[in-house]
Amino acid sequence: MKLTLAEPRFFKEPIIIISDLVNEVVFRIDKDKLELIAMDPANVAMIVYKLLGSVFVEYDMDEPVEIAINLDNLKQVLRRAKPADSLTLELLENKLKITLKSSSTRIFTLSLISMHEERQKIPELDFKCIVEMNSNLFDEAIEDMDVVSDSVAFEVKDDMFNIQAAGNISTAKVSFKSDDFIKINSKENVRSRYSVEYLKKIIKGSKLSDKLTLSLSNDYPLKVEYKIIDKLSLATILAPRVSND
Repeated sequence: MKLTLAEPRFFKEPIIIISDLVNEVVFRIDKDKLELIAMDPANVAMIVYKLLGSVFVEYDMDEPVEIAINLDNLKQVLRRAKPADSLTLELLENKLKITLKSSSTRIFTLSLISMHEERQKIPELDFKCIVEMNSNLFDEAIEDMDVVSDSVAFEVKDDMFNIQAAGNISTAKVSFKSDDFIKINSKENVRSRYSVEYLKKIIKGSKLSDKLTLSLSNDYPLKVEYKIIDKLSLATILAPRVSND
């Protein structure tokens, strides 16, 4: 196996984001893509990352492989990748060889780990509402809610998308109406509550794309997805919090 990326950010940035949620993962690589499906230790968030084989300038695969690795270690290496570098991944026995090449050639090797887990399956979910919006607008709204509470309610009602939080002594609310910047496609009114702590980690995906898609239903998991068309997708499925109001 030998995979080379001319733009390392397509691998580097998602891995740094994912490492905030999960520490040990299995990459599954086949003739079409590199894929990671992982659940965080608290079973609150599932992460699904796909990087298409067509993005690589070299994609040499004899047969599908699985690579189990510690993301903290991988992240430290990937942080050394500069925008002008090419990044090459090679599987050598029980190690992953990472080559960063531009004006110099830097080679790192990481030992693989042993993981005995069942393959994670992406749940089949029936979402009643889809919201497409600017990533920065969503980032700002979550940061606003963090000032007030550790949980946030998402509500879609009457063609409005409301993000709101309530603390012991204060409240916050941000409302969006469907327009040129936000598209709301809803079959019914929905409301569900989620952890701000997890959302603050998830919204780091805005580094990948200036748009995101939110999929939700009433008291139901939330799917947050960032995409670069024909290149990659990074999605997180977040379990709802029990509402106390």
